[in-house]
Amino acid sequence: MRHLKTLVLALALGFPLSAMAAGIPVKMYKSPNCGCCDRWAQHLEANGFTVETINTPALASIKEKYHIPTNLAGCHTALVEGYVVEGLVPAKYIKQMLAEHLPVKGLSIPGMPVGAPGMAGTAAGPLNVYTLGAGSAPKVFATF
Repeated sequence: MRHLKTLVLALALGFPLSAMAAGIPVKMYKSPNCGCCDRWAQHLEANGFTVETINTPALASIKEKYHIPTNLAGCHTALVEGYVVEGLVPAKYIKQMLAEHLPVKGLSIPGMPVGAPGMAGTAAGPLNVYTLGAGSAPKVFATF
């Protein structure tokens, strides 16, 4: 009987922990040849996300589908809990967006700036994270 209680307790405690260990799901669309996207996915996974990578030669059509303006386009497009994350946005800002339930379409770091997660090197200056809005002008959400 004592072993049964121990087993039940272990199962009860183990279930929530394994469920939490699954991470926040991310679906990332990227070019098959982009290594910085793979490194960005590693950055997210190290910060509590689970990334599904979809290599596609038709990345432009993905950006068009999610209405990413050319001036805010990054090297990949990711979907996180109903939001669009464009480019090398740091995990902490994605988590902040999710926690605050921001009334935006998503976040973006345009291009492939050095110093962003996934891009080696030191940034020449501060990098901006922009909001993606439904018809509204982008605003600086964060600077790092």
